[in-house]
Amino acid sequence: MAWLVWSPLVVNLVLGFLGPWIACTLPPGMAVRLVPIAMVVVAMGTGTVLTTLGFLSFAQVPEVARLGSWSAGRLGAEQPWPVAAEAMAGICAALLLAAGLHVTARMVRELVRAAGTARRLIPGPDGVVIVPDAVPDAYTLPALPGTPARVVVTTAMLRALDDEESRVLFAHEAAHISGRHHLFLQAAHLASAANPFLRPTARAVRFAVERAADEAAARRLGNRRLVARALARAALAKATALRAGDSGQGSTGTSSVSLSATGGQVAQRAAALLAPAPRPRRTIAVGLLALTTITLLGSSVAVDQLDDRLDQAELPAPALSSSPYGSSQPMASVLPGV
Repeated sequence: MAWLVWSPLVVNLVLGFLGPWIACTLPPGMAVRLVPIAMVVVAMGTGTVLTTLGFLSFAQVPEVARLGSWSAGRLGAEQPWPVAAEAMAGICAALLLAAGLHVTARMVRELVRAAGTARRLIPGPDGVVIVPDAVPDAYTLPALPGTPARVVVTTAMLRALDDEESRVLFAHEAAHISGRHHLFLQAAHLASAANPFLRPTARAVRFAVERAADEAAARRLGNRRLVARALARAALAKATALRAGDSGQGSTGTSSVSLSATGGQVAQRAAALLAPAPRPRRTIAVGLLALTTITLLGSSVAVDQLDDRLDQAELPAPALSSSPYGSSQPMASVLPGV
């Protein structure tokens, strides 16, 4: 089972290469939930393996060994890898952890700022906040404890769409709230910060989030072609206003944690809506769950092996045999010719 120690690193490569394809092939609602969870597990598993390797080199420093009450020489006697390689793994783990903490702090600041904006906005009777702005836009501000999520639509966007198309936009943004898409998107973003190899997968998750909201709007309204048309018209209206130099009154781009129906890849999303609804991909989902399970097992084995090596380094020295002369010497030293 020693091979399991390296499984998180192997799964990291697999998810890095195949993650975007998995996120785009699974049904959007399933991809939004499964892929970010797998990304977080793989990022943590990779960090665990790198940390255990780095700690083995760190533990052989004499001062550290004295603090840990183990023998640095005995710990290094069974060293399977060069100490320099293990030290480099530890440095990588520290850098990735620092990147993850930095992104977490920035994410918290942006969420708090978005929550403050949401508190100041007063929704209308239908729960939608309409703000005056020259740029057609619609987006969702995430909820925090004690702060409701808000669907925000600009007056310019309402002028650009008819009533049916406006309902599409409202349904799309409401799906972001009911599906808690912000949580999954931020989880994927955090995992990619702690593991840069997963960044393409994080971008695919963002596309899956918008696709999931598109499909939810299509199910609610029962008209996939209408949803595709509304998205195309909304994106065209926003792009035209931005090209004309309208900067609006600052309602657009309120926060990087906001989700917008015109957030990107609208042409691909409209084409997907004009095709039949996505079908379940259970084999891919089971494979993704298997990769996640293997990563968890590998992380556990890595920690167990580190603990075993430290325990072995703490073992007492081999017992000495009593010599017939009353002194405690190794038996070999009192035998003639030895």
